[in-house]
Amino acid sequence: MKIRAFRPEDYSAARALWLATEGVGLSPGDSEDEVHAFLARNEGLSLVAHEGDGLVAAALCGHDGRRGYIYHLAVAPSHRRHGLGRALVARCLDGLAAAGIRRGQVSVFATNALAHQFWSSVGGQQRSDLVVFSIPLGLAARSG
Repeated sequence: MKIRAFRPEDYSAARALWLATEGVGLSPGDSEDEVHAFLARNEGLSLVAHEGDGLVAAALCGHDGRRGYIYHLAVAPSHRRHGLGRALVARCLDGLAAAGIRRGQVSVFATNALAHQFWSSVGGQQRSDLVVFSIPLGLAARSG
């Protein structure tokens, strides 16, 4: 098993893994062009794991200069329960810390009990004081 930086050429295999993983939701912001731009802005922070020629895990990781974010962590069912997800998270957090980021966040669907368990097991603390709003930018300009 080899863990390395997510490269643009990993996109198709990562997208296929995300689409096949229950609880991972993709949006228009997860297009190939947008993910490539994200990778360029956050060089070396996103990770993939390969076994042989196959991609078996992927995570997008980046920051805005203040907070770190992990998106779309997914591990193929055949490779779960062996610490691979934890290893990706640890490396993502180490990369964020090396970039001077002191706190990370992850968004999880409210109904995804397995994700809640996983993120709690790696030290995540669920917040009950925040609600996330998504604002399509095309609409924001018109609502003023």
